[in-house]
Amino acid sequence: MKPSVTESWIRIETWLAGHAPSTFAALAPPAERSAVAATGRAIGRSLPEPLAESLLRHDGTGYRDLLPPFWNLLDAKGIAEAWSLRMRIHGDGLDDAEEGAPDGEYGPWWHPLWVPFAADGAGDYLVIDQREYRRSGRIGDADHETGCLFSPHPMWSSLPALLDATATALETGEVVDHYRRVVVDETELDWEIV
Repeated sequence: MKPSVTESWIRIETWLAGHAPSTFAALAPPAERSAVAATGRAIGRSLPEPLAESLLRHDGTGYRDLLPPFWNLLDAKGIAEAWSLRMRIHGDGLDDAEEGAPDGEYGPWWHPLWVPFAADGAGDYLVIDQREYRRSGRIGDADHETGCLFSPHPMWSSLPALLDATATALETGEVVDHYRRVVVDETELDWEIV
């Protein structure tokens, strides 16, 4: 059984405070419940429970990379803005968009039931796939040039799995899905691809 989002956050916070204080200091305070609800209204559905729980712990990470290899967590407002942006870009073609195989490695360019929650600063997002099928909740990399990739690695199966894998990689220094944590200038978390 995977630890809860809150349990993983406690492990991440503990490690960052002791090893990457600049990254720890950049963690935002909790989101207001009203902001989480407003984001749900903006995207037309309640946020997935693990994402709401994460936002209620930290409302994003600003421009600091937290998730391997280079993802920063969006705040509640940023989630709504990213979803709206992708809907403006791809919205007209979504009625005829190819769904892709629900269990496949690749998805369409965009889907209204994807909830972006992390960004790389270059126009790509990590999304939680909320389409109704057996793998609902998995994490996809919605690349602005190639469409969405769903990795089979277990850490990408859900947000709780991703946060647990991140916490474990921080604590142990072990490679997770080809990524290893490093600390830059003894203050800032970074990830290297190995």
